[in-house]
This record gives sequence, C-alpha cells and structure tokens, in this order.
Amino acid sequence: MDSEKALELVKHGATLLFLDVPQHTLVGIDTQIFAVGPSFKGIKMIPPGIHFVFYSSSTRDGKEFSPTIGFFVDVGLSQVIVRKWNQQDEWLAKVTEEEEERYSQAVRSLEFDKHLGPYNLSQYGEWKHLSNYITKDVVEKFEPVGGEITVTYESAILKGGPKTAMERALDAQMKKSKFAASSTEQPKGNRFYYTTIPRIIKHKGMSGQELTSMNLDKTQLLESLLSKEYKDSEDLLLGELQFSFVAFLMGQSLESFMQWKSLVTLLLGCIDAPFHTRSQLFTNFMKVIYHQLKYGLQKESNGPEMGIHALLDDSWLASDSFLHLLCKDFFALVEETSVVDGDLLSWIRKFKELLENRLGWEFQKKSATDGIYFEEDDEYAPVVEMLDESHGEYMST
Repeated sequence: MDSEKALELVKHGATLLFLDVPQHTLVGIDTQIFAVGPSFKGIKMIPPGIHFVFYSSSTRDGKEFSPTIGFFVDVGLSQVIVRKWNQQDEWLAKVTEEEEERYSQAVRSLEFDKHLGPYNLSQYGEWKHLSNYITKDVVEKFEPVGGEITVTYESAILKGGPKTAMERALDAQMKKSKFAASSTEQPKGNRFYYTTIPRIIKHKGMSGQELTSMNLDKTQLLESLLSKEYKDSEDLLLGELQFSFVAFLMGQSLESFMQWKSLVTLLLGCIDAPFHTRSQLFTNFMKVIYHQLKYGLQKESNGPEMGIHALLDDSWLASDSFLHLLCKDFFALVEETSVVDGDLLSWIRKFKELLENRLGWEFQKKSATDGIYFEEDDEYAPVVEMLDESHGEYMST
C-alpha cells in the first residue's frame, strides 16, 4: 500500500483509542487479535459499520488470562472511540465527553498515529461473512444493558456446577479474575434480550398425533416465531444467529452459545419450510452457518489464542454431538426430497463437505453415490429447481 493510500485510510477510517492498557493484554476486533506491547494505544483504519471489540487482561508474565469482555460498535467515517483502562476492575471504561473530544482531535491530528495498529483489511471480508446480517437495530435489540458482554455476568447459568469442558474452563477463569471478584453483585439487567425458542410445543385442544407431528417438524414453530418475534423479518432472525455466534465465539458468552444452538436446532429441525415455504431463508441460513463453522474450525489461529480457540469444548464437535445428529437428519431429509431449490442444494453440499473435511464426520448414505450427490439417471435424485426471484416463480432445470 502506498503512503498516500495509507494516509487516506488513516484519515477516513475509524479509530479505537485505548489508553493505559497493560502489556500482554489481548485486544481484538472482529477476526483480528493484538497482543499489547509498550507503545500500543489502539487500532486505526477501521472500515465504517458494525464491529465487535473484545479484550482479556493477563497476569504479569502473560501466561494466564481473565474472561474476555466484548462489545459491539457501529462506527462512522473518521469516528474515534476512546476508552481508558480501569486498573482495579480490569476493564476499558468510557471517558467524559470533554476528554473524548480532546483525545479525538489529537487522533485526527495524527498525534497517536505511531502508537496505533492498523486494521488488517485483508481480513475484513471474513468478518463481513460473519456479520452481514448484524445491523445497529440487531445489536440494540439483543445486547445486554450497557452493551458489555462477558461470561462473568453469566454465573447463574453455571449453577449446579459446570458440566462440560468449556463450562469448567470458563468457571476456572471466572474464579481467578479480579473483575469477577469485584463484580459479585451483578446488575440483573446484564442478560441478553434473546428470543425465547421453545424446545417442546404444547397447544391446548391438540391431539397427541398433532402435537407429535408439530414437534417433529418445527416449520409451524418457525412461522409463529417469524410472525410474532421477528415481525416477519427473516434477516432479523439471521441477525440474531450471527450476533449470538460472534458473542459466543469472540466474547466467550455461554448464554450466547446456548442461543445459537437453539436457533440452529430450530432451523435444522424444519421439514417442510426448507423446500416449500422458506427456501430463500434456508439458502441464506446455509451460507451463514457455513461461514461460521469455516471460521470457527480453522486449524491455525491468527494470533494469540483466546475465546473459542482456547476454550473450545470438543464434545459439541464429536460425532454424537447435537450438531452432528441434526445435520445427519437434515442431509437425509434432502436425499428423500423430490424437489430442492438449486441454490439451496449447492450450499447444503458446501456445508456438508466442510463438516466432512474439517471434522471427519461421516453421514449415513442412502444412495450408492456420495452423500447428497446423485447419478444423473438416478430416479430418486431430487429435481433441482432454480428460483426466479424477480417473478417469484420456479423454473425447472
């Protein structure tokens, strides 16, 4: 990048100015992580839009880290966000309006420029794949009061004792953290405002057979939630799916993992919707979960390990995990369906290949060919149809 282009990005990109952050602290934005050195004071050249900022303080030797704290920001051109390290509570606190204006002017005058690490624009596309449905409205709808995301606020979820490897690791971190020790009286409002997804559907007056059918196919539940909770916005549902994944993956939020799991269970539990009423939603869902797991399952870390890379519980990626069982049933359903939208089928294939290649998962094959691939003359292969969105009609291929 030439100097003129770099200067243009410095002037028009947003800046995070973090003051007095101790060395060895890990600071991240989106898919990028920085280890704080003696001269680090923040990040520059940030593209406008939604981003997730997160950090984790460490011991003096940089070997142990406290639970991650994160927050979403929606930044504009040349905007400067200023935070100052609170040594006692180990968190980045907001400054007064007067201080923010003074420091912002200093940033725009390039007084801090040599102390700011550049946002790696080559990784921006990866972040957009993880967040393209997360808007300012999505953040405001689901984030906790105050916007701070940390598992420290979620100790109630671990009542009865941590059960999985991930929960045990988070519990151990919370017990070590100064932040946790100084925050025993957490505000009751510091929980997410996630949509409640019923696990079992019950309706008065319904026969046992009708209830069984409704619980086997979650299409009716999906339609009800879209109407009542999401105001008929498929994008809002996908926004919550991405929001919860980012809050879990980068913010270490156990509550967010549970919400992500609930939404994935709902969508993969639908039988009718993917192939008849909501093909476009499920095509977009396949794109979202494909990019989520493609990033989450990377073998190599881009920097110091934190968040999911450090605390990943292998049990939910095992061959008997909820995700494997759901995908196995969903892929079998695709094989049995006579008509599948072409774009949807293409993304299902990509998602299936990702799970097979990254995790070594095998799915029961119901044809002589590989998984959901069929011979051209196979009479049981699904008829692929392409949706003509401009006319809302189907065109057979």
